[in-house]
Amino acid sequence: QRSRVELITRQAAVLSGSAWFEAVFRQLDADVTLDWEAQDGESIGAGQRLCVLTGPTRALLTGERTAMNYLQTLSGTATRASRYAAAVAGLPVRVLDTRKTLPGLRLQQKYAVLCGGCYNHRIGLYDAILIKENHILAAGSIAAALAAARAGNPGVTIQIEVENLAELAEALSAGARLVLLDNFTLEGLRQAVVYTAGRAQLEASGNVDLNTVRAIAETGVDRISVGDLTKDVTAVDLSMRFV
Repeated sequence: QRSRVELITRQAAVLSGSAWFEAVFRQLDADVTLDWEAQDGESIGAGQRLCVLTGPTRALLTGERTAMNYLQTLSGTATRASRYAAAVAGLPVRVLDTRKTLPGLRLQQKYAVLCGGCYNHRIGLYDAILIKENHILAAGSIAAALAAARAGNPGVTIQIEVENLAELAEALSAGARLVLLDNFTLEGLRQAVVYTAGRAQLEASGNVDLNTVRAIAETGVDRISVGDLTKDVTAVDLSMRFV
């Protein structure tokens, strides 16, 4: 038996995940065809038809939930990212994701963040170094941690986390070029920007949400990292209906 199915969104969102949606059906039966009427990164409206699928009924029914799980979750991630991007519109700042992704969906969610208009931080522990407080304690000092990271990983991006202006001064003196300001107040962020005076890129992190991100961006930091982009995702309401 063969069937025709329409994929419809029940709410406004940003679409993401079409490749994974397609892959589910391709692996079940190569005879399934998909005709997309919306593209990843596109804003979609309630009631809009996104895709028409035709093919063997068994494959369409078998793949329905898995394919929908991908598309709903990734579209939810992209939609959330789009809200953050809109919140800082017009300011010279980048909103970045973190490694706080759903298990097994690291690359998928980071792709969805891009669809929503935000940016990717490091993908994992292998492609960039973030020196945090426990690394500093283990190494003995900020300067020692930076020196060890540089010695063992030439050419790799190195970022160091600081918790106050004194630690920022120490990091800059040690040659840090990318600094994460952890849980600074708004006034603290403004002071850090003035003190740094362009010697390093500054990234704000901690207690960032849609209510606070604009004010944080207005302090003049270069980057804002937000775990909320990928860990507090609400799935988009989609529907697949046989017609």
